[in-house]
Amino acid sequence: MNAQRRDVILVLWFAAVIATPAFGQVAANGGSEGAVSIPDFSGIWLHSNGFEPLSSGPTSLVNRSRRRVNGGNPNGVRLVGDYTNPILKPEAVEIVKKHGEIALKGEGDPTPRNQCWPGGVPFVFPSGATQLIQQPDQVIILYGYDHQVRHVRLDQSHPAQVTPSWYGDSVGHYEGDTLVVDTVGVKIGPFAMVDWFGTPHTEDLHVVERYRLLDHEAAKEGFERDARERNVAPGMTNPNHRGKSLQLQFTVEDKGVFTTPWTATMTYGFGPANWTEQVCAENIQWYSGKEADVPRANKADF
Repeated sequence: MNAQRRDVILVLWFAAVIATPAFGQVAANGGSEGAVSIPDFSGIWLHSNGFEPLSSGPTSLVNRSRRRVNGGNPNGVRLVGDYTNPILKPEAVEIVKKHGEIALKGEGDPTPRNQCWPGGVPFVFPSGATQLIQQPDQVIILYGYDHQVRHVRLDQSHPAQVTPSWYGDSVGHYEGDTLVVDTVGVKIGPFAMVDWFGTPHTEDLHVVERYRLLDHEAAKEGFERDARERNVAPGMTNPNHRGKSLQLQFTVEDKGVFTTPWTATMTYGFGPANWTEQVCAENIQWYSGKEADVPRANKADF
């Protein structure tokens, strides 16, 4: 089979999966009468750039540099993390400070996103369009920016020895109307961070995600917390055709960086039915005018 024909078959298969509205639900139920129903997360979901800090308790960093101009929304361009957040250990405070100093100079702060490296978890969460493809034995999570992909094995355990990888080893299960995902073993790359403020992580990073559908009224509180932190694009808060929004609540712990586990949310509105290409490696001149640190092989393949 030649390469062109393989590509055509792959495209047709992928289109068929996306076009099936309740693919995950049908497969998980197996079509048997009386099978336990699982939530249907089908469709493409959208969120703006960044996490939604909780109103109380240990939570994610906010942007110290956000400013309202002429009554407008906060400035989300200069990303200066709040290094006074008590979740940070002293070493992490200094790292976040240094990233903020670069951002304030307007030079552009290197991150996995603008350097064309895999984002890892939870850094990858705010990557524009997000889609959960539910299958009987796994959930595949697709992220629009740079076409990143995660695989979540269902009803399994982490191996005794986890080999670090860019998105870690993810296992999941359903708890009623909630998909719970547990991730460990996230690889430490040259730009390893959990958020856009440069907050680092170590090999001890552990992330637990909880996905559930909310009625639009129940989702409003999350959208409002999001709007206090950054610009929210028009239509970002639209519910899907079932009148639902998707909320991800996640908890992060890393004894090498944080003083305590902390929690934040991301509340997604419903997106368009199509994907747009956003490939970082096709434009390696990042916004500072410098060449991005794109991964390169030590030697050519041919």
